[in-house]
Amino acid sequence: MKLSSGPGKAGRVLLVLAALLGVWEGRLGGAAPARGEEKKALLLTREEALKMALEKNKDVHKAREYKKMVEGRYVEERAAALPQLSLNGGFSRDRDDSMKALFRGLFPPEKQAGSLEVGLTQALYTFGRIGAAIRAAKIGLATAEDQLRIFQQAALRDVSAAFDDVLLAKELYVLAVQNLDQKVRYLDEARRKHAAGTATDYDILAAEVAVENARPEVIRRKNAIEISREKLQFLLGVEGQEVDATGTLEAPASPYPPYEQGVEVAWKSRPDLSDLRKRMEMQEELVKIYAAGNMPRVDLKGTYGWRDIHYIDAARGEGQAWSAGIFLTFPFFDGLRSEGKAAQAKSDLRSLKIDEAKLKDSIAVQVREAVNSCRESEEIVKALSGTVRRAEKLLQMAEKGFEYGVKTKLEVDDAQLSVLEAKGNLAKAKRDYSVARVTLDWIMGTIGERSQP
Repeated sequence: MKLSSGPGKAGRVLLVLAALLGVWEGRLGGAAPARGEEKKALLLTREEALKMALEKNKDVHKAREYKKMVEGRYVEERAAALPQLSLNGGFSRDRDDSMKALFRGLFPPEKQAGSLEVGLTQALYTFGRIGAAIRAAKIGLATAEDQLRIFQQAALRDVSAAFDDVLLAKELYVLAVQNLDQKVRYLDEARRKHAAGTATDYDILAAEVAVENARPEVIRRKNAIEISREKLQFLLGVEGQEVDATGTLEAPASPYPPYEQGVEVAWKSRPDLSDLRKRMEMQEELVKIYAAGNMPRVDLKGTYGWRDIHYIDAARGEGQAWSAGIFLTFPFFDGLRSEGKAAQAKSDLRSLKIDEAKLKDSIAVQVREAVNSCRESEEIVKALSGTVRRAEKLLQMAEKGFEYGVKTKLEVDDAQLSVLEAKGNLAKAKRDYSVARVTLDWIMGTIGERSQP
């Protein structure tokens, strides 16, 4: 007897429920199931999610604050090369009776004085210390840019993978719903046959058990959607608003680069490697600063203002007052403190060079692994694409054979299971390939520069 191609009563109820949950769109990537009376989730495409990650991700915000801190440090170091101005004022009154005996009344013992002056201090020569500090601070600004790129690229990598996880969870949920619906249709068919006298109670019981066994997978897949959406929301830094992903799991269109090209690009583009090289430049400037710690410096100092001196019951004078001079400071022996600091700075510089070599070796290994992962995922996607087509054809043949009585119900179930497994494996393979491509771009330091799939 021919299997009913349309859903029975229970099947129709399930389809309506799936439509209300917003998941029956399948590969169109519709919204995930609504959760009670909660407000509607913000539906995002991949491009929108990546853009939002750069705007709201908390690690990116922290990197921007670090950049502001470094900008403040640069202003602080640059201030040492600029004139230092100050306004100084004071008023005092004192009495010293010993002046009577010492000068026999020539000078009054009580005096009152007041002054208001502007002071200037300007470094003229510091043996390269100020210049090196300014250069180091300017390099620090560039390292802040590298730090921002590091966190931005990490956010793009994580959000892209989380976005694919949401799409995969939806696809697997749809497959679980389809499997449950298929089992419900077989149950309806068994009941119709039983009513017609062509099926036994065993057939109905077996169909009911199959339906009940299919329900837990639907529940698990629905929960997986919720978990993946929560993770995406966390990575996006969105608060008070649920998010959802829309799109398809498709293999990236652009080919991935070979290993040699990937290593070359990574050594030029990786922000962490660029940051390390800039820190080496900063360390070189620190060596100069510490080496000049016991060298002379020359400063210009001057004051200009007004002073008032009043000897009580005697004389009083007031008027303009100024002073100017060039001063030399030469700490020619500081207990070898400067030599010790310079030795530490040189050791730190050598350590950074070792870290650079280690990082380049690590990047080469990472590129090799990422390229191999891309190749493996791509081949799996190609292989499974043909498997899905063959499994669907096998299911059609099994159902047609069951209609003519040459195939058993077990063979139809096996064919249906093969289709579901093939589609599920293909969806996972597409997700793995997409994540592998994004990971390769992140390792190369170019993520965000090529258009996302």
